[in-house]
Amino acid sequence: MARWLRPLVGALLLLEGAAALSFLHHRYEELVQALFRVQSQCPYVTRIYSIGRSVEGRHLYVLEFSDYPGIHEPLEPEFKYVGNMHGNEVLGRELLLQLSEFLCEEYRRGNERITRLIHDTRIHIMPSMNPDGYEVAAKQGPDSNGYLTGRNNANGVDLNRNFPDLNTLMYYSREISGPNHHIPLPDNWKSQVEPETLAVIQWISSYNFVLSANLHGGAVVANYPYDKSQDQRFRSHRRTVNTPTPDDKLFQKLAKTYSYAHSWMHRGWNCGDYFADGITNGASWYSLSKGMQDFNYLYTNCFEITLELSCNKFPPEEDLERQWMANREALVAFIEEVHQGIKGMVSDENNNGIAGAVISVQGISHDITSGDMGDYFRLLLPGTYTVTASAEGYKPLTLTTTVGPAAPSLVHFQLKQEVARKPVERKASGTRMNNKALQKKVVPRATRRGTQR
Repeated sequence: MARWLRPLVGALLLLEGAAALSFLHHRYEELVQALFRVQSQCPYVTRIYSIGRSVEGRHLYVLEFSDYPGIHEPLEPEFKYVGNMHGNEVLGRELLLQLSEFLCEEYRRGNERITRLIHDTRIHIMPSMNPDGYEVAAKQGPDSNGYLTGRNNANGVDLNRNFPDLNTLMYYSREISGPNHHIPLPDNWKSQVEPETLAVIQWISSYNFVLSANLHGGAVVANYPYDKSQDQRFRSHRRTVNTPTPDDKLFQKLAKTYSYAHSWMHRGWNCGDYFADGITNGASWYSLSKGMQDFNYLYTNCFEITLELSCNKFPPEEDLERQWMANREALVAFIEEVHQGIKGMVSDENNNGIAGAVISVQGISHDITSGDMGDYFRLLLPGTYTVTASAEGYKPLTLTTTVGPAAPSLVHFQLKQEVARKPVERKASGTRMNNKALQKKVVPRATRRGTQR
């Protein structure tokens, strides 16, 4: 089906029985009421939970949609949307409230597409990651809101510059053939992040998210990792150097899914900027450090992009309906992208799931791991792949599979335990070098470079 036709077909499916929604800006209390109203209307497929509190004590609420709320079902992927990370970028907040109400309404009406999506996906929606900043921005109102008013949290910190810097560790690790996924956090990371950031890190560590988007404003473009340029010789954050991930083509496809389903993002010319196809590599636009989307990719199994959705950070209420109609199909179509690539179970010879097994795809230097139940999800473009599953104490297993364009391919791995071998005694040698000594030989070069910043 032609790319331009897919959003049209999807939109027609959503039009059937679409109910009139209220298009208003929601303060914190109103946001909470809206979430609980949706939960009361769809009690069997929704759940509300809080991942923590903001600096000023406001809950960071999440609304979950699932046919079994609160339960991870094996082989059912986890998806998340995060809005309002910058308190004065409010369109994402309102769109996620509209999306929540829409999913509930359409599920109750028996919309086949939405019903299938909720039954096959565990969807987590956080309308506001920065409720304190929003309240500051909302007091000014849309007409007199300053460009930075309410952007930061109550401690004056930009939350999208507050995650541990794993990019630098990853670039150094790559030079010494170190890990390419689940890069460990610095020992003192908790003392360096804000309460909202801490809550999100603990959240994404507790759920095996597969795909995600965080919603911003100030431009109209779908932005994908990496956000931070590898070229550290230039200190200006506006230095533009395209910095692709090992999954660059996949990320471009994910970004285009949103931009082409959006009413005008794909046209490229928006807000005085031009982005071909309405997408951009983050570092190619401008490099930023300690951002959330790069952190998701480097620390978890989650592939996240950043959606810039409006030229006006705080659009007036009369523009909200137009924006909702422009984004509705794109928001649904992007969730559906979680169902691609391969998925399966990693188990032992007794069919017990193996948690933390590493799934490697030949030719793509970014691995993912299996979840607590042994299930895994690896987003991939259509094609034929050689995939290896490995786990400590087991023999690795390599399989070849073909991925189609419609649904994920099921690829299960049953690993056999390694036979323990007797250690061979050897005489000590004065020329032998252990791993720590080897790292000391290699790491200082990178360390010296890092201390020059």
